[in-house]
Parts: sequence; structure tokens; C-alpha cells
Amino acid sequence: MSAEERKEFEAFRAEREKKRREEERKQQRQEYATLVDEEIGATIPRLREVSEMLKKAKDEIFGNFDTILKMKSEIIGAARDGQCSHTFTNSDSTLRVILGVNCIDGYRDTVEDGIAMVKSYIESLAKDEATKSLVNAVLRLLSRDGQGNIKASRVLQLRKMAEDSGNEQFLEGVRIIEESYQPTVSKKFIRAQYKDDKGAWRYIPLGMTDVD
Repeated sequence: MSAEERKEFEAFRAEREKKRREEERKQQRQEYATLVDEEIGATIPRLREVSEMLKKAKDEIFGNFDTILKMKSEIIGAARDGQCSHTFTNSDSTLRVILGVNCIDGYRDTVEDGIAMVKSYIESLAKDEATKSLVNAVLRLLSRDGQGNIKASRVLQLRKMAEDSGNEQFLEGVRIIEESYQPTVSKKFIRAQYKDDKGAWRYIPLGMTDVD
């Protein structure tokens, strides 16, 4: 075999090997796609079944506790609608169930009038550096969250300050903010806990992410 013939042969062999590897990778991709399809086809029905079981259990648990919630409202005299969560603990304090709804803070447009009244009064108190620092701390309670709303817990703090001050403008401003409160109720939730051997509360994982 001449040098030229050997060169052509090596080139042919290299090309043949290249095509073989390409075909092999193509086959591997096809096998991979087939495997993914099979596993997804088996997994999705199973997960839908688990999801439906969780939904049924959730509806059943809320239904079972509905009578208890009514009794709690009658015994304590508290309105059910104003409470986002309820905690129930057994007699020996070893098991606990928490039922509730996630509430997202929100306000009607009138909240701006209340904020303006509160700010006007608070800023009028700034007489020196010491009072300015206090005023800034109070004004931080009116700061907005990522959705542009004031945290309801901060409004409660403002209410206490307004009552302590006795100033009518301050009180009226806080009242307007409170009356503007219009929370959005999102999905219901259930949390369950038990005490371990050391007496510490442990959550029962109820979501795919929570289970180890």
C-alpha cells in the first residue's frame, strides 16, 4: 500500500468511525427520550392520584373541624371570619393541628388619606435630633412591602401608639388605615405536629418538598 493509498484509507476509516459515533449518540438520545417518556407516563398518574388523595383528606379534615370551629366561636365569642388560623392541641399536649388560610395584606385607595394624616401628625413632632429619630422609627411602620402594602401587624403597633398619644388626628388616621384594610384570602392550609421523645414539636411533612 502506497503512502497515498494509506492516507486515503485512514481518512475513510476516520469518516466511518465518525459516522458510527454519530449513529451511536443518536441511538442513545432516542433511548433517553424513550426512557423519559416511559417514566413520565408512569409518574404523572401516580402523582395525580396522590394529589387527589391529599385534596380529599384536606376537604375531609376541614369538614370535620367545622363543628369544632363553630363551638369555639360560640364558647369564646370570637368571630371566625377575622381569624386566619386556628390551632388545636390534644389534652396531653402531644399532638397539634393548625388549620387556616393564607391572608395577603391589601388596602382600598382610602388608605392614602389615613397615611397622610398619620405622617402629618408624626412629622410635626420632630423638634430636635432625639425626636427626629423617634419620628423616623414610627414612620418606618408605614413603609411598604414588596407588593406596595403596609403590614397589618405594623398597623396594630400604630394603633397602640395612637391610643397612647390620645391625639385625635393620629387616631383618625389609623382608623382610616384600618377601615381601608382589604386582605385577599388565598388557599387553605393544614399543618400537623407531634412531640418527639425529647418533648420537641416536630412537623409532619405534608408536601413533596417537606418529605426526606
